Amino acid sequence: MSETVADDTTTSLQAKFPSATLRESLDHPAVNVPVGEAVAVLEWLKDEQGYDFLVDVTAVDWAENVSPRFTTVWHLYSTAKHTYIRVAADCADDADPVAPTVTQLWPAADWHERETFDLMGIKFEGHPDLRRILMWDGYPHHPLRKEFPLAGIETELPDIEVAEETEAKVIAAPMMGGPFVASNKGEMNMTDAEPRAKDESWNEKLPKPE
Repeated sequence: MSETVADDTTTSLQAKFPSATLRESLDHPAVNVPVGEAVAVLEWLKDEQGYDFLVDVTAVDWAENVSPRFTTVWHLYSTAKHTYIRVAADCADDADPVAPTVTQLWPAADWHERETFDLMGIKFEGHPDLRRILMWDGYPHHPLRKEFPLAGIETELPDIEVAEETEAKVIAAPMMGGPFVASNKGEMNMTDAEPRAKDESWNEKLPKPE
């Protein structure tokens, strides 16, 4: 039943927005829309089709040699129909990717968009307070972009107090000690089964739990 409802939604969406195209998806119905029509499409899905819950706002970095490089993605859920739909829009400028805010439709988009801005560098036009949410203000990188190394990049700490506490003025933020390797398999405590970094010297001076 839910698949039929979702198919009806995508059919109606394409009739309402002829520029929308079906997007290949293995789980939920998905559409591509021009970034300039994204807000209108999302508002229509919310108000006319009952997709009242914004599950997530995220983005894809396809690669530095791909254009368009960045795609913004919205995941919606209908609490009445019990179905999901995915809406994606390519960002036009590879060097300075921009997407529209949907905080006027879902206030919860505030933190989702800040996280996507922080980690992927997507700027959401019209966002009421677009600041980094995980990394500190002034951090020069976006850690989820393809060119960012798993081991992190050595970066000066912004706060002298933090630097004194860690006895270091530079850290390889945000993932110190990589690359990471899988722990030995077998029967063991789940904590011991967590991946281990090849270089864990950065935490040798941390206090051990009692």
